[in-house]
Amino acid sequence: MGLFNFIKEAGEKLLGGSKAQAQTPAAADVSAQVANQAADLEAAMNIIGYINKMGLQVNGLNVIVNSAQGKVTVSGEAADQATREKVVLCCGNTQGIDKVEDTMTVKQAAPEAQWYTVVKGDTLWAIAERFYGKGKGNQYPRIFEANRPMLTNPDKIYPGQTLRIPPLS
Repeated sequence: MGLFNFIKEAGEKLLGGSKAQAQTPAAADVSAQVANQAADLEAAMNIIGYINKMGLQVNGLNVIVNSAQGKVTVSGEAADQATREKVVLCCGNTQGIDKVEDTMTVKQAAPEAQWYTVVKGDTLWAIAERFYGKGKGNQYPRIFEANRPMLTNPDKIYPGQTLRIPPLS
């Protein structure tokens, strides 16, 4: 699917790790590199855990985090397009991440969803009207379901969160 942009300050707090400090500049560089690699590995494991917690199955799932670049690369084979897009959302709706490179494949192809970043004051009803047309706000459950299990309540969306907007048909 390609490269997706997200808002770095929004999302789940899955990245962590503290930077190691050393006495000499050379040791500090090596120590910081090792600490960054360890933190990125831990972050990748946290994202994989989150994807699994959401019940999203991807054969050969691989997640690589580069926190210095704010980037996650995800690969594997999803059963369908919806699962693929939800995995991208799990990776991108993580604090500290603003880019997701998706190299996944799908077993069953389907039309891609549109993407929308929530702004202050948004509701799923208003988002449905924006994408599906005036008077179609009652289609908001379609957007809610398309973003489950990451969304647990249609009234709990937050600014900066990216949502999948599935085709109406």
